Amino acid sequence: KEKINMSSNKHIHFIGICGVAMSALAIAFKKQGWQVTGSDVGFYPPVSTHLKEAGINFYPGWHPEKMGVPDLVVVGNVASSSNPEWLTVKEKNITYQSYPEVIKEFFVKKNSIVVAGTYGKSTSSCLLSWILQETGLNPTYMFGGIALNNLPPAEMSAGEWSVLEGDEYKASRWDTGAKFFYYSPTHLLLTSVVWDHADVYPTEAEYIGAFQELVESVPLQGLCVLSEKAIPVLKTTRNYISYGKTAGNDYFYTDVKENASGLNFLIKYKDQTFSIESKCLGDYMADNITGCFALCHKIGLPPEKIITAIQNFRGMKRRLEKRYEGEITVFDDIAHSPTKAEAVLRSLRHIYAGKIYAVFEPNTGHRQREARAGYAHAFSAADEVYIPRLTKIKINSEDSARPMEGDELAKIIGETNPHVSYEPDDDHLVQKLLEKTSPGDVIVFLGSHSFRGMIESLISKLSL
Repeated sequence: KEKINMSSNKHIHFIGICGVAMSALAIAFKKQGWQVTGSDVGFYPPVSTHLKEAGINFYPGWHPEKMGVPDLVVVGNVASSSNPEWLTVKEKNITYQSYPEVIKEFFVKKNSIVVAGTYGKSTSSCLLSWILQETGLNPTYMFGGIALNNLPPAEMSAGEWSVLEGDEYKASRWDTGAKFFYYSPTHLLLTSVVWDHADVYPTEAEYIGAFQELVESVPLQGLCVLSEKAIPVLKTTRNYISYGKTAGNDYFYTDVKENASGLNFLIKYKDQTFSIESKCLGDYMADNITGCFALCHKIGLPPEKIITAIQNFRGMKRRLEKRYEGEITVFDDIAHSPTKAEAVLRSLRHIYAGKIYAVFEPNTGHRQREARAGYAHAFSAADEVYIPRLTKIKINSEDSARPMEGDELAKIIGETNPHVSYEPDDDHLVQKLLEKTSPGDVIVFLGSHSFRGMIESLISKLSL
């Protein structure tokens, strides 16, 4: 494809602009002086609000006549083979790129920090972007989420550093390889490797192989910072820095204390000990923070400045985000796999003495039958688990394997947690939560979808 010159006054159009990542890219280009337009099936706050505030022209539906003839079209995965705008792009031979191709061309810098892993990558890439910004490195960055600090999810700068969230999911409708293969890491932070996305990686070996290839792609003079959770499954012979909670790691954390306001712990490196305070909830955040600290320390940032930036970091939306606090506390978390759900529930059990009620919806990959084994004991820390009506997903007519629906998923979880039920009616589920809970209890919504307004409905009723 033709290489696009990075200059203002060019027209870039996004097919599928309303996603968190795509809208963030759109706003970043707008700040650089580009004419930005976009289309999608629907628009909802906060994304629609951010696009309007940025002065971006967007519209619902697919209308080639509104799209015009852009210099570049960014094609989201929402664009099916019959999408009228996508068909027009090919018919008129308009230059197009996928989301990771845009990142490769406009965001990757001389020093390219890539954060990858089954979990922890969004928060870690957000925290690293924050630390580098607060320590004056002026990074170009991109992470998939919304920071609770005043930090846009994407920014282009003139600095020599970039921080990019390296997603292992397929790059585009024409490239089933991982997004992170486009990002040319000179510095890699790998948080974890636990088989996920069975819809893209049918076997565990294929999934691990993608991360193996990513590690090997880092130049020998580069830096690999690997979690103790990832090292055992990789077969790398290259040098790396390790981190985790085990004392044998190069950087390890200890004395973790957490409460409803955050956590504090110690990081040890050789004969040095660093005291860390964080406003973030979740004992697993000690792991994410230690990985980020290790990378920043290794590239030469002053420890005291790293620690101050960590202390001022407020986390991200939908990462153990406290949505309501009264007699009942309500959390929202993007935990859409049993592994992520287990970590969130375990952490809440450490903090709260009351009962924990979990509402869980898995992502597409964890509705595949191959993912069944991962559910064993994942919800042990919850007193009760509810599976709502699951979001309808497209099914390949050539694939005879049907994804699990809510009733089947409830039975699978019920094999190791008897207090689980399938509740297909949203209003009934909200009412059940209101009736069941007592002062001191916690309700946590776990999943990548928006739960169709159930959280807002619940909070509204709790606030009466």
